[in-house]
Amino acid sequence: MKRTFVGLLVLVGCFSLSPASNAQFGANLFSKPNIADVFHPVVGQGALYEEQHKDGTKTAMEMSVLGKETPDGQEAYWVQFGRGESSDQLKYSKLLITKEKFEVKRMIFMSPKSSQLMEFPVPQSQAAKQKFEEEKEKWHKVGTEPVVVPAGTFLCDHWAKDDGTEEIWASSKISPLSMVKSKRGDTTTVLVKVISGATDHLPGTPMKFDPQAMRQQRQKQNQ
Repeated sequence: MKRTFVGLLVLVGCFSLSPASNAQFGANLFSKPNIADVFHPVVGQGALYEEQHKDGTKTAMEMSVLGKETPDGQEAYWVQFGRGESSDQLKYSKLLITKEKFEVKRMIFMSPKSSQLMEFPVPQSQAAKQKFEEEKEKWHKVGTEPVVVPAGTFLCDHWAKDDGTEEIWASSKISPLSMVKSKRGDTTTVLVKVISGATDHLPGTPMKFDPQAMRQQRQKQNQ
């Protein structure tokens, strides 16, 4: 499956809607500098986006920063992701991501079947690390320019992929991923609202994912 840079960033939070995707996703994304600097977490802040598709349909997407921790002495932030048909129908997940290397340390989501808060183990994949390193190198900065979106006008760094398939307009004033606007294929994503005082939509203590227990439960259900 072909993955673009914005797609990878969004996938970080939204793959929790599909547990099978969790097992395929690598823990590390990319190292600094260059486009990796778009990760700009500020606790309590976030952004609401609208994805506009060629067929006229729209999708809402939200990203916000809930808190800060220091696992293994590394500065890391809890980033909450939401996605749905509209802003009041978002399905959420949250990940603990390190600031320096954009490394996923923990990932939590709500089970769609049981409504149980679940924590999945973070897979380690050297191949995935290499993939993201390669993806980072495919981008170049075009320049700086003002961008008008529903949330207002922002002076942005304009990034483009070398093959011309994707563009990102980023501002350090927007947390956590700096994105003000992006274009990818037939989809344009625009910033609709800047969030302050972000709300945790997945409070509570998650249950550790136990694949063996899940298999046993499925076997009982099939008997």
